[in-house]
Amino acid sequence: MPVYERHVFVCTRGEWCPSVDGDGLGVHAALKSAVRSTDLGGRVRVNHSGCFSQCGNGPMVVVYPDGVWYAAVTPADAAEIVESHLLAGRPVERLRYDPPEFGSHQLEREADGRPIGRTAPWPARGEG
Repeated sequence: MPVYERHVFVCTRGEWCPSVDGDGLGVHAALKSAVRSTDLGGRVRVNHSGCFSQCGNGPMVVVYPDGVWYAAVTPADAAEIVESHLLAGRPVERLRYDPPEFGSHQLEREADGRPIGRTAPWPARGEG
């Protein structure tokens, strides 16, 4: 297997990131497409990931070895992540997520499923 400069992991499993808190599968597909449209194809790998246990903050994306976490990512954010972070080395600050030092950080939910305490925008009805 070739060695990659960066691995981009997108939560596409679990109860929330793939479809309730946004479109994790769409984020994965958009990131793969955006990477393919650049010269990063052989240098950056976009992977599906299981749950990061940060439920309520997603869809989540993590870029390694940079250790940069993104929250509430939408498919429309993919091009900006690729252009700013993966090509230019500047993380997208408006999407950055500061995870707890260790372990899970799962937000409690209101009766309608909206996470309590979410700092990133919740997708509009019909977007997620």
